[in-house]
Amino acid sequence: METTELIKQTKNAFNFIEKLYFEVSYLIKEIEGLIQQEDEAFIIGRPSGYGVTTRSSTGLEPGNVSQWLTKTFTVFFCPENMTKWNGGQTVTGFHGDLKVIIIRIVLGDKDIDQPKINFGCLSEIKPKKNQKKFEQLMFEFAYNSDKIFNSPADRYEDSYCAFKKTFFTKDLYSLNNSEDIVTKIIQPVLELYRQVRCF
Repeated sequence: METTELIKQTKNAFNFIEKLYFEVSYLIKEIEGLIQQEDEAFIIGRPSGYGVTTRSSTGLEPGNVSQWLTKTFTVFFCPENMTKWNGGQTVTGFHGDLKVIIIRIVLGDKDIDQPKINFGCLSEIKPKKNQKKFEQLMFEFAYNSDKIFNSPADRYEDSYCAFKKTFFTKDLYSLNNSEDIVTKIIQPVLELYRQVRCF
């Protein structure tokens, strides 16, 4: 391939990825806006500011290079009365009534043939390492995603935490407009959230 063509293809690749990331951010913000209007007044969790939880690496080891490009994005939502603000971060303490909505967008993975969105509810959340807030457990969704999202078991447990879980999965590209987001994501996850009983 000629150098000029290689330069063009490199620019196209980065432009495409950037646009894809923008679309993901718009989707999350639209879900945030819609779910905030509900009676529970859900707000997006902010473990370290207004962002998503991801797994990435800049290591040069062969196994780490595949982690340079962010492929998954996870956020959580909880009712406003179940969290507190501390600067630009939320502090969501553990108690028997705590349950949260999890949204995870997967752009690429060896086990899927097209991008997916996982969404569902966690309840009966128990920390095991003296964590004081749910935000401290968000790394679980980046580093243990297979066990959490792909296992049919309704419970997850490791040395850091335990919780009850229920997730749905949709093809990301089946969401073509706001109506799809409401009917395919918001309504099912709210129905699930409202049915889940805590301790």
